[in-house]
Amino acid sequence: MDFKAIHDEALNLPLDDRAKLAEKLLLSLDLSTEEEAKDLWLVEAQRRAGEIDSGDIQPIPAEEVLRKARALLR
Repeated sequence: MDFKAIHDEALNLPLDDRAKLAEKLLLSLDLSTEEEAKDLWLVEAQRRAGEIDSGDIQPIPAEEVLRKARALLR
């Protein structure tokens, strides 16, 4: 099957199946091992903690984030 045929067939799948296919395709692009992914998240968490500790950014309370998210979904 060529790309166009696969593309056309995929678009005709039910929504749930398209979502599963999209997830599998996206995961297939991630070449990081689980250990590399953990290391990258640790570096990111440390960076964010440093920004908070230095005062460069102000954290937003979870309640406020949830309130805003719910408002957007209405």
